[in-house]
Amino acid sequence: MASDKREVGILAEYDTPGAIFHACEQIRDAGFRRFDAYTPFPVHNLDRAMGLGPSYLPWLVLIAAATGATLAMWLMVWTSAYDLPLNIGGKPTFSIPAFIPVTFEVTILFGGLTAVFGMFVLNGMPTYHHPLFAIERFATVTDDKFFVMIETKDKKYDRESVIDFLARTGAKSTTVVEA
Repeated sequence: MASDKREVGILAEYDTPGAIFHACEQIRDAGFRRFDAYTPFPVHNLDRAMGLGPSYLPWLVLIAAATGATLAMWLMVWTSAYDLPLNIGGKPTFSIPAFIPVTFEVTILFGGLTAVFGMFVLNGMPTYHHPLFAIERFATVTDDKFFVMIETKDKKYDRESVIDFLARTGAKSTTVVEA
């Protein structure tokens, strides 16, 4: 039975946060766009070194929170002032102070749910299987090693030249990743 493995990219291993930071700068400056860095802990400004722009998630959360506040306020105003107005003890049917707690809670609910599920969608999660999980050395990323993978989807990808380039960036080792 023939093997149907396809090449996914080249994985490079680094020993220190500084090494991966400078490697990402060099990869970005060389014109690669389809690459990712894997670290055991956050490395300050690594996103800038990779040339990543700001996330869309805060805007999604803002829009969802504003939608939640608007819907909550509209529902309460519509039900109490138009659909079923009740005159109880001379209190006004349209009372903003009475609507604030529910509006606040629905705003937080919509914003929070959008933050959680938006993060999952934008990060491509959950990932039950990724070709990197099959590489034995990659397990050390959760402990003390740093990795960068340049994907085959990148326009500048050429197997041999990428391996040579990553070696020049100070990579301790390189591995061809196959799916």
